[in-house]
Amino acid sequence: MIRVHKGRGAASNPEGRFESTRHQAEDDGWYRETDERRPATEVREELARSVISRNDSPDIGFDQAINPYRGCEHGCIYCYARPSHGYLNLSAGLDFETKLFAKTNLAGILRDELAKKNYTCKPINIGSNTDPYQPIEKTWRLTRAALALLNECNHPCTIVTKNALIERDLDILAPMAERNLVQVFISINSLDNKLASKLEPRASAPHRRMQAVKAMHDAGVPVGVMVAPLIPALNERDVEAIIEQAAANGANSIGYTCVRLPHELKQLFREWLELHFPDRAAHVISLIQQMNGGKDYYSSFATRMRGQGIFADIIRKRVQVACRKAGLHRAWDTVLDTSKFVAPRIHSPQGELF
Repeated sequence: MIRVHKGRGAASNPEGRFESTRHQAEDDGWYRETDERRPATEVREELARSVISRNDSPDIGFDQAINPYRGCEHGCIYCYARPSHGYLNLSAGLDFETKLFAKTNLAGILRDELAKKNYTCKPINIGSNTDPYQPIEKTWRLTRAALALLNECNHPCTIVTKNALIERDLDILAPMAERNLVQVFISINSLDNKLASKLEPRASAPHRRMQAVKAMHDAGVPVGVMVAPLIPALNERDVEAIIEQAAANGANSIGYTCVRLPHELKQLFREWLELHFPDRAAHVISLIQQMNGGKDYYSSFATRMRGQGIFADIIRKRVQVACRKAGLHRAWDTVLDTSKFVAPRIHSPQGELF
């Protein structure tokens, strides 16, 4: 059933693209609004066999990453990671934001991988797929455990989040920053709280994220702002204001991307638009297609992050001008120190003699 679910981004729960069967709900007249409970968050433990993922994509600013969680409770309707739930035979819709997986052995496996003799130290990004500070991190503390290990062995990392919960870990981040081991990016794509509550229902409010930018800066932690994703005719009007406020609160860099709609996300985003912005849904989709060569999504490395065509060029120039006025450089330009890395020691059940 396609409907607004309070506190959730997706309006439905379609089968994943790998499913062999399809279900279609029909209204027989007996349905009542009170018949359906709000979808609750379920967290399952996952024992990961490896935790460091690697990529060679030319449009991504890091080579390796870790993700403590599968799925994300923030429920951002535009999230490009939603289709990854299909590999678990789950939906990119409500399943992605309600059926979550916590990699409870993450710190132990990460220690093993960093201790390998052939490991080469490069900055690790935390949160490349799903947010490492989503609400369940308050309980599971997997991101904090990973940070503690990286701090222990002087390993550099970058973090991307849209949750002010990151302030909790300033006791680890500040000492890492003193050794040039960390760069934080806070994602802020709108200053409109009402819009954000629909786009990103369980993420921190925009003003609260801006406060987190200031908290990072005041603690000496390098912090940038990711204006991402920009959605034409919906949130791109705030570009200049976000960059101006980011600079005023101590950000050192700006990055941006335009909305991407791979796989199941095309259907989910259209449903969301029809429910929340029916008056401009067709216009938004038209502009997105103009930025993707006439398609909902064009996967070329050269254009997938920022689009192509006239409207994409306008956004690019607006960001460049705003950054120049604010004195901010481009995100991912910061070079972190890899020379201090010391491989962690593997804990032995027999103890250590020295």
